[in-house]
Amino acid sequence: MDGVDFHIRDAEPDDAEAISELIQELAKYEKLAHESHPDPDALRQHLDRSSTPYCEAILAMEDATDKPVGFALFYPSYSTFLTNFGLYVEDLFVEPAFRKAGIGQALLARVVEIALERGCQRVEWSVLDWNELAIGFYRQLGATSLEEWTTMRLSGDALRQ
Repeated sequence: MDGVDFHIRDAEPDDAEAISELIQELAKYEKLAHESHPDPDALRQHLDRSSTPYCEAILAMEDATDKPVGFALFYPSYSTFLTNFGLYVEDLFVEPAFRKAGIGQALLARVVEIALERGCQRVEWSVLDWNELAIGFYRQLGATSLEEWTTMRLSGDALRQ
């Protein structure tokens, strides 16, 4: 899609409902809707900078409607090897009807800008291995995949034990 006028803005706690809806759309796209249960009230609290821990988000807003059509949600990470902070992008999503308009690139560019403003030395994220469209998009921007790393997770009963 070409010719979409949009702007990027910082998300506020009051954007939690709209972001939760976008998270559900992302989950459908990733074929993980059965695992996705975003809680707008919890997200509202987590987007509050005084919350510990907290997350941040930015929104892509269509100018004509002032409707959110994409988002990136991120939080600080830390590298012991670099003894420096980075940002971890938990999710980046653009509504399918608004793809190919530069919105995803603008969202990621803004996250990178924030990282550089804060003196971070990394921006990292994960992508599903079957999502060739996203992988190609990220590689086109200069991102590299860390083939030697495997994501590990503790959750549910294993986390509690």
